[in-house]
Amino acid sequence: MQPNSLSKYRPFPAIPLPDRTWPDKEITRAPIWCSVDLRDGNQALPQPMSIEEKLEFFDLLVRIGFKQIEIGFPSAADTEFNFCRRLIEENRIPEDVTIQILVQTREQLIRRSFEAIAGAKRAIVHIYNSTSPLQRRVTFGDASRESIKQIAIDGTKLVKELVPTIPQTEVVLQYSPESFSDTELDYALEVCNAVIEVWQPTPENKMIVNLPDTVQWATPNVHADMIEWMCRNLDRRDSVTVSLHTHNDRGTGIAATELGLMAGADRVEGTLFGNGERTGNLDIVIVALNMNSHGIGTGLDFSGLTDIRLKYEKFTRLVVPERQPYAGELVFTAFSGSHQDAIKKGLDRRAKETKDEPDLAWGVPYLTIDPQDIGRSYEAIIRINSQSGKGGVAYVLDREHGFDLPKSMHPIVGKYIYDLADQHGRELTVDEIRDAFFEHFVNVESHLSVMEYELIHQPGGGQVHCNATISQAGKSQRIEGDGNGPINSFVHALEIGGLKDFKVTDYRSHAVQGGSDASAAAYVQLQHEDGRLLWGTGVDSSIEMAGLKALVTGWNLLRG
Repeated sequence: MQPNSLSKYRPFPAIPLPDRTWPDKEITRAPIWCSVDLRDGNQALPQPMSIEEKLEFFDLLVRIGFKQIEIGFPSAADTEFNFCRRLIEENRIPEDVTIQILVQTREQLIRRSFEAIAGAKRAIVHIYNSTSPLQRRVTFGDASRESIKQIAIDGTKLVKELVPTIPQTEVVLQYSPESFSDTELDYALEVCNAVIEVWQPTPENKMIVNLPDTVQWATPNVHADMIEWMCRNLDRRDSVTVSLHTHNDRGTGIAATELGLMAGADRVEGTLFGNGERTGNLDIVIVALNMNSHGIGTGLDFSGLTDIRLKYEKFTRLVVPERQPYAGELVFTAFSGSHQDAIKKGLDRRAKETKDEPDLAWGVPYLTIDPQDIGRSYEAIIRINSQSGKGGVAYVLDREHGFDLPKSMHPIVGKYIYDLADQHGRELTVDEIRDAFFEHFVNVESHLSVMEYELIHQPGGGQVHCNATISQAGKSQRIEGDGNGPINSFVHALEIGGLKDFKVTDYRSHAVQGGSDASAAAYVQLQHEDGRLLWGTGVDSSIEMAGLKALVTGWNLLRG
């Protein structure tokens, strides 16, 4: 922004609430959730959903667990009206789900809305009118405060008069002073209390007062002050459900909602992944999973979040950003080497500890929740580019391909792989990582190869005689040796053949758990006469041959 343009802006005034209590509160339970995907989210789409798409989306919201769903603006268009009628006439609304419809406080629109909801078991009729001084001055041509309040009163009276006309439907009133976020608090209270006075709610039959952060003008703490002030001063507070509807103009919709709940709100409206006008609505997925991460049940099931995201993208033709909290493709992915190492250590340690303590509190570096709880796999957590480290490569080889590399082998393999990624200038796929590992570290026969191999176990056990035919520099050679096992006997044979300039310092083997056709992997560490240490890897269907191939690989790698 140009410095000379700043003079046109003014700071948002603070709320006079010196005895505010919300900063000392904690969120300990979930609010009532209301999805507005099918109305607020739909009207913000370049290509609004068809009725069939909205029906599918409604079913998805029900499966997630929403008990209140705003389905549209039935008085605004035939598509919206017909969608509402299909839900009712085709008995698509579960017994425990309440539909909600939005309507401006205009007589003909309210009457049309009642035609739309007739026959539903329970419906929330959500009426609204703009109350802010900016809207009163610009949109309504310098309308007076009294005239704007009268619009809300008259709309409420009409809704109350029409309730008996659809006796099969329980009607709940919801009133929103639209643009509450920049309405004078005393006036917002005056209008809301006037509506409450007309409706006469009771603790058994509550109404909803929705306080929309229609445009974010202030920081989240100011929003929380406004909500606490309203909660303190609303008439019949025990008969009113205070609802939040935050937008995201300042990028603080999540924070404003969480602080608003601490300030006393009972209910939250929002959309999946924050779809909505301008910068969008509150992302209910984030708020609910934030609560889950603190052990708070929400009644919403996001255990299949990837599938939910794909369906959402299909219905809305929008794309969830890769860095969107929880749902984004990359939010559980680490490219940084230090992060990868910490995550690998955390996951490995947790796997061991939870065997004895299944309910162990979650604690893995850089992962606020267990990705598996929302249907994400561990295999996607660590991905390899030029910024990755040795631990990340080892993690991928282990989790994706079943190779549990010895710890001291990680640095050389990791460096080779991320140098390769640097050469390519991009991320390597898991298959590319496997192929590079095999090409340079597994079953290497660049100088020495085994053509034939036979083990003869001596009577009495223990001793093994080795007969082998090897090829070195294009020439074949027969060698023999004895030892207390396959590796030792072959080492002895190499020594007799004048090919031993090393000693074996370590040996590991394991069954390969998927990702490879071979059933066994072996790792042999050799120390050269000049002091160099390195590992060779062998893979074969036979554990004995895997060990032999690992030894040969090490011998070859010592020679570059």
